[in-house]
Amino acid sequence: MIKLTKLNREEFYINCNQIECIEIIPESKVILMNKDFFIVRESAEEILQKIIEYNAKVHNYYKSITLTDYSEDVD
Repeated sequence: MIKLTKLNREEFYINCNQIECIEIIPESKVILMNKDFFIVRESAEEILQKIIEYNAKVHNYYKSITLTDYSEDVD
């Protein structure tokens, strides 16, 4: 999940796997797969960077678990 900021400065977390698209109006409009949307202060580029960083953390976490699990099985 990534943290975004609504126009009223309220912060919230959103499941980035549910984002369908991001429209660039003066602000960023994050549209979810169920067609709900949020207008946020972050730019589309900032949101994409947060998604990339989140996915990298998740994949690195599982990669380290997998490597550890396999090395323990070899002994």
